[in-house]
Amino acid sequence: MNKATKIKFISDKLDELYPSPPIPLDFTSPFTLLVAVVLSAQCTDIRVNQVTAVLFKEANTPAKMIKLGVDRIAEIIKPCGFFNTKSVNIFKLSQALVEKFKGEVPHTFEELESLPGVGHKTASVIMSHIFKLPAFPVDTHIHRLAERWGLSDGSSVEKTEADLKKAFPKEEWEKRHLQIIYFGRNYCKARGHKDEECPICSTIRRKTRD
Repeated sequence: MNKATKIKFISDKLDELYPSPPIPLDFTSPFTLLVAVVLSAQCTDIRVNQVTAVLFKEANTPAKMIKLGVDRIAEIIKPCGFFNTKSVNIFKLSQALVEKFKGEVPHTFEELESLPGVGHKTASVIMSHIFKLPAFPVDTHIHRLAERWGLSDGSSVEKTEADLKKAFPKEEWEKRHLQIIYFGRNYCKARGHKDEECPICSTIRRKTRD
């Protein structure tokens, strides 16, 4: 199976399984999505949604988050893990939004990545899902599957992002990012994976070997 055929097969299968993939984090604004993505590091989306249901009742804007304070933020988000670091980052990024951006989430990579606790992946999520600008966020699932499917070599997240941007049309990036995450969780897990039981690996990896 050549690369173009492989990419078409993967795209068709993802569209079949996840025609309209939802964003797995609960949010009501650019700010609440930003906070949710910061919390999602080393934490499941289910746990994040449980925590933000409480957090956003008390503070759903940068100004309210500042008033809440680091200690109260930490108390609420403790189930997410790394809560000490995350609570400080959420407090400080809220301060930065108020002081530098009039309380609004900025819409450039440079500005987003200047915020405490916001790296390139988090910025990419905001750019893609909030501002609908071309971005391809790469999490652990996407990084793993891109290598497993032979779309990248797994050497770095940066290379995976660049390779996937070449593999899929720009207008598909937002959808593909979500589809691959869901597929990785449901069918193509890190542990106990068997090619023959996977709707994509069972075809592309067998044909590659043949």
